[in-house]
Amino acid sequence: KQWYQRRVAITAGSHEVQELKQQGNKFFSQRNYEEAISCYTKALLKNDKVTTIYTNRALCYLKLELWDRVLKDCKLALELDKMMTKAHFFMGQALTEIGRFDEAIGSYTIAIESAKAQKQHFGDDLHQALRRTKKKKLNKEEEKRMSEEIELQTLLNKLLIEDMERKKNEAPPEEDVVEMDKQNQNLEETYTKHLETLNQMFAELDDRRKKRDVPDYLCGKISFEIMAEPVITPSGVTYERTDLEEHLQRVGHFDPLTRVPLKREKLIPNLAMKEVIEDFLNNNPWAEYY
Repeated sequence: KQWYQRRVAITAGSHEVQELKQQGNKFFSQRNYEEAISCYTKALLKNDKVTTIYTNRALCYLKLELWDRVLKDCKLALELDKMMTKAHFFMGQALTEIGRFDEAIGSYTIAIESAKAQKQHFGDDLHQALRRTKKKKLNKEEEKRMSEEIELQTLLNKLLIEDMERKKNEAPPEEDVVEMDKQNQNLEETYTKHLETLNQMFAELDDRRKKRDVPDYLCGKISFEIMAEPVITPSGVTYERTDLEEHLQRVGHFDPLTRVPLKREKLIPNLAMKEVIEDFLNNNPWAEYY
């Protein structure tokens, strides 16, 4: 009898937890995140071993931009299940918002690997989030680099002017005022050229940063984005694999450009192109987000 009563109590408790979770989900769908959090919290007080309730509450905190609480709930979920994809995903978003980009990239990477291992489908959400964080990190680094370049340019200009003035003062006094003026004028002309050359170098550096372009041959013929997995067809045309496979599935079994009949098994990885693309991306990290 006691065993039966315990069993009934456990079942009832489990049922109540699910009801609270469902209520929380309903409030969430209505964008009433505070009430949703209240329901999820009550559910966790009755059973603190349900990982999905932690991630549901973490998502509410994400919507409310309470980053520290997102991280706390995600950590609690991961203590129960290290392969909880959503926990890694939400953690990556919170870490991105507080500027901890390297940690965020690590969380997204684990989320992608976890989803793949468990055959979970998140569309392109995980990869998009990873790209956005990498872009934010790159922009932050560029802002810092630009600030340092401006400081360096200002310092070098100042040093050149100070050096010119020092040389003027060190020059032996000339009885001939005209000759002394001529020497100073020559000195100023020389340093003016130095300053112009220096500032032109920095201007060209800034101009190159503004005129970033990705060569067309690195981009897919369908999406016009940089190829991640280039494949070559029997016709000799290189495409991004995912774009071409989608074309074959949805449009028809033919080469989009040459219209020659084409089957998926005829696609060959273009390793040479992949190497060229990887080299370009290594030397131009901004291009990954082009």
